[in-house]
Amino acid sequence: MTRVKRGKTAHKKREKLLRRTKGYRWGRKSKERAAKEALLHSLSRKFKGRKEKKRNFRALWNVQINAALRENNSTYSRFISALKKKNVKLDRKILAEIAKTEPEVFKKIIEFVK
Repeated sequence: MTRVKRGKTAHKKREKLLRRTKGYRWGRKSKERAAKEALLHSLSRKFKGRKEKKRNFRALWNVQINAALRENNSTYSRFISALKKKNVKLDRKILAEIAKTEPEVFKKIIEFVK
């Protein structure tokens, strides 16, 4: 029976792990045990981060809309409730973009819902 050297699979596994932790700080990018630990934590936080990103962007859009509304002597809460009453189907992302890039169009929207 021929001899089987087992190092190839283990080496590939280690290299794959270190490739995934490339760019991490300190020993977490080069030391196998630290890299494995860092990867476990990062994978669990990755899901959480994607959810938080949505939350943060919605808050940002609300602030941007409110800032544009304050320039036009209105408030965010009144504007949003007026939009719902008029059944305008523009989401906050689009409203924030319009407020930032097209102030005249945003003024027309404000006048429409008043």
